[in-house]
Amino acid sequence: MLPFGSVKSGVVLIFGGKGWRFGWLEKTIYEKIQVHLKNPLLNYINGQWCASHATECLNVINPATADILTQVPLSANDDVEAAAVAGATAFKNWRRTPPTTRVQYLFKLKSLLEKHLEELARTITQECGKTIAESKAELQRAIENVEVACGIPILMQGYNLEDVARGIDEIMIRQPVGVTAIIAPFNFPGMIPFWFLPYAIACGNTCIVKPSEKVPLTMQKVFELLEATELPKGVVNLVHGTKEVVDAILEHPTIRGISFVGSSPVAQYVYSKGAAHGKRMQCQGGAKNPLIVLPDADMEMTTRIAADSAFGCAGQRCLAASVAVTVGEARHSFTEAIASAAQSRVVGYGLQEGVEMGPVITPQSQARIEGLIQQGEKEGATVLVDGRHPQVSGYEQGNFIRPTILQNVNPKGSIARTEIFGPVLGLMHLETIEDAIAFVNNSQWGNMACLFTSSGAAARQFRYEAEAGNIGINIGVAAPMAFFPFSGWKDSFYGDLHGQGRDAVEFFTQTKVVVERWFKDWSRQF
Repeated sequence: MLPFGSVKSGVVLIFGGKGWRFGWLEKTIYEKIQVHLKNPLLNYINGQWCASHATECLNVINPATADILTQVPLSANDDVEAAAVAGATAFKNWRRTPPTTRVQYLFKLKSLLEKHLEELARTITQECGKTIAESKAELQRAIENVEVACGIPILMQGYNLEDVARGIDEIMIRQPVGVTAIIAPFNFPGMIPFWFLPYAIACGNTCIVKPSEKVPLTMQKVFELLEATELPKGVVNLVHGTKEVVDAILEHPTIRGISFVGSSPVAQYVYSKGAAHGKRMQCQGGAKNPLIVLPDADMEMTTRIAADSAFGCAGQRCLAASVAVTVGEARHSFTEAIASAAQSRVVGYGLQEGVEMGPVITPQSQARIEGLIQQGEKEGATVLVDGRHPQVSGYEQGNFIRPTILQNVNPKGSIARTEIFGPVLGLMHLETIEDAIAFVNNSQWGNMACLFTSSGAAARQFRYEAEAGNIGINIGVAAPMAFFPFSGWKDSFYGDLHGQGRDAVEFFTQTKVVVERWFKDWSRQF
């Protein structure tokens, strides 16, 4: 968790879980995490690596080893101003660059990402904590978005109609919106910026990226690859920082569109403030994703998939399964199987062979998650598998929590509604699929809901009636491919157009309708 502004204690915006939230920050914590500048990372503005105007910075910590990896500067408004000016200047020529030319840089980037995938994956594991296999899979998703964005010459096509009235033609064309910005979270430092970045620049926009201050190294390396593509100066810019940078982006008149991923309270804050300043906004928020298990489900497959969904990436993803609802006779077989799967999962440093789950991002996140487990107990749940306070040999300073299962979670309790963002799976039981769908639909969240069954009729009912943007049928992480939008409903999303695919093209372009008439007798024009 990180402080913002000059407040050193009291209720402030802090960074925890997947993004920002309101909470209490003690002065002692602030003093521990704020350090003076030594050798911090550089910003990348107008094609140059440059020192921030920051006077202070934060240590970037390996969550498994507690080693200091680097320092990230707390950039100032002047840095955002410089990036915005660079983006606006570059936009004048970049928008006139043919799409077929623009995508050539993306082809180069794809090749570079593939060439440096191993190095980038190790960086993600070191600063984010996930396993090396998870880091590689994340980067593959990033590359898939670059591939889709390479189709911009087709995806940007408008349409035309001749003779909408006698002698009059009508044409719709797409044009870029201008300078855009991406505010990214910590949990997928290599993937989430690519829900937006390749589409933004392929459509003719320029872009400013603000990575999470917890995991800035991955995007630093990505920008080294972007520089190697020889993109024109100012097309892409990198500014490190915290809330001061975010607010400067939200308020800057030159920045026309903003993409954000984080917690719902901050997604709402970012959306509201950005929209109030006349910007296009797409803000992905939090989640509480249910898995519904019917009695006719393949229990072996369901258990394996549910465990991967709940405990993969240490539960720190917006599509993690957070609660499993058994229906009818599925209760006993699934409970026993998922408990065994949780107990057998190998926890450790993600660079070690055989490790299946890494640490959570910070000691503060670890404490928050353990506090939520205790809250679940107070609300009547039984801790079936307790992962609190583990000892991981050789990594005693790491932020580890083993997979945890809470049984008999109260459907109306706070733990059933709170995004835990850790390796914790709540279990509850309902009698019918109608009850389960009602539970899904009564939630404030609408990111994902999944059903496990052998019944086509049940699957069709669920996908039709369940109120969530991403639906899984015998799938535990219903993550859309890059050519589909990453959807989200209710408090899980603020905006109209999502990341990835055609939604991204719609977001990063504005339509212009041209109605024209040409006279046979040119003298009649005047």
